[in-house]
Amino acid sequence: MIHLDTSFLIRALAPGNAEDATLRRWLDARAPLAMSTVAWTEFLCGPLEPADAGLARGLLRAVVPYGLAEAAVAARLYNDGGRRRGSLADCMVAACAVTADAELATSNPRDFARLGVRLAAA
Repeated sequence: MIHLDTSFLIRALAPGNAEDATLRRWLDARAPLAMSTVAWTEFLCGPLEPADAGLARGLLRAVVPYGLAEAAVAARLYNDGGRRRGSLADCMVAACAVTADAELATSNPRDFARLGVRLAAA
């Protein structure tokens, strides 16, 4: 399973870049793609073209709920990471991937590598 981060999905929807090529390769290989409800919320905050949300939702096998187990992992990641300002949402996205034993596709690998999440190879 590969969880998509907001940054990856936004860039993947713009043709002609590395994320677009990677997403197309994964789709051709029928890789199981998902996204946490946290990252999905960030994505829906836009800005979006009118068709983007429907297109993006159609790419995903699941939008994975953020629940109690994910909250506990996110809190541990946040506290272990020094409670860095602006990092809580990243910790929440990472926790969903960790809890699901999934890789995370992101355009900001430095933001997530320090959290111990497995990053998807581009």
